[in-house]
Amino acid sequence: MKVLRGILLQDNRDFIKAWSKTSKSTIMYESGKIYFENYQNCYSCVHSEPQLLYKLPKRSKLEKFEDALLCQSPLDNTLTSPSDHKPSLLALTANNWLYRLSAETGEELQRVYLSSNHKFRYLGWDVSQEMFYVKSVQNKDTLLARQAGITQNTVMHLAIFHVFPLQVVGMLEINKKVFGNSVTDVVLSQGVLVVSYSNKSVKLYSFKHIVQRKLTLGKQSSLLGGKTVGDVPFGIPVNIQITDCPPVLFEVSCTDNSVQIGGYPWHYIYTPLHKNHKGTHHICSLKDSTMVFTVTSSGRTVKKRFRQLDDDPDQETFRMVEYEDELDLLAVVVTNGEEGEGRAHIRLHDNQSGQLLRTVDLVEPWDETYRHELFFDKDTIVHIEQKNSNFCCHVYKLKAASK
Repeated sequence: MKVLRGILLQDNRDFIKAWSKTSKSTIMYESGKIYFENYQNCYSCVHSEPQLLYKLPKRSKLEKFEDALLCQSPLDNTLTSPSDHKPSLLALTANNWLYRLSAETGEELQRVYLSSNHKFRYLGWDVSQEMFYVKSVQNKDTLLARQAGITQNTVMHLAIFHVFPLQVVGMLEINKKVFGNSVTDVVLSQGVLVVSYSNKSVKLYSFKHIVQRKLTLGKQSSLLGGKTVGDVPFGIPVNIQITDCPPVLFEVSCTDNSVQIGGYPWHYIYTPLHKNHKGTHHICSLKDSTMVFTVTSSGRTVKKRFRQLDDDPDQETFRMVEYEDELDLLAVVVTNGEEGEGRAHIRLHDNQSGQLLRTVDLVEPWDETYRHELFFDKDTIVHIEQKNSNFCCHVYKLKAASK
């Protein structure tokens, strides 16, 4: 990586636009792969320009992918099945099937039926625990139920899995009687169940404290009357029963119910509810909530607050920052403030010193009225933009600069 970083910063090298492709549906990028047509078509970015890896057969509306995650095995693990070592795509279908597909060929490696009682729609990672979760849609109180005085206590369900190899941890019910009436959302992160509430507070609970009864995919379970876990129509039973609210590890009130925890020693980042704090992030010690410092959305440390339009046409504007962890470089997207279709360039900074090392110009115009995503992945830069109902993917590759 040090050698690649050195080559990337040489004067005789440059990022050249190598490929563009449009689509009527959302385009996804992850780990050197670009996904089109709702994960049906996959392109690899390994070569000098992207090449089609595979194209899946057309799926019916019932079988369409609702969500997907890219899963890659640690290199130091010895696994029983050779297919477990290969990168795979975890895909959730509209009819409640969880597929594990080969990330290189699209071949089906494994499938699990989740439930005939709950509608699942979202996938999420708990990377540090080598787990992922499948989240159901939220149960809403209907008008007829409210008029009849019937309260829906179950908010949603989470199906939780270990990876390497794929194993079920269990099915968890999120219930108002346990967690409170104002629950709005739940995610799993770093071994912690993160529960959001309508009053903008977030509470953290130990998932290890909650887990009780184990299940095994493909094995019979007494919870299903002796039927097989993961088969149609039984799927995965609710084996994680919570009758009393577990101890709250941590609680904070924040904008958009968004809080992130990390670092050593542990810290948390959040935006306070007060409107004066809009656009700032407070970084505090998890131990005693002491504030370490505050940063703005652009990443600058706050010393004096002042108002400034984000799209001021008279000056350059920071649009987004992408971190390349293997090269330890920051890619900062900056627009020039020109009227009409503005231009953008990417400034590559050393992450340790902040020193500007080089600049990469984007060929395509940057219209700030539309949504943009940028990915910086070693020798590849990917820019995905949305224009009305169309999407476009632009790929830049590191090449020898033309003389």
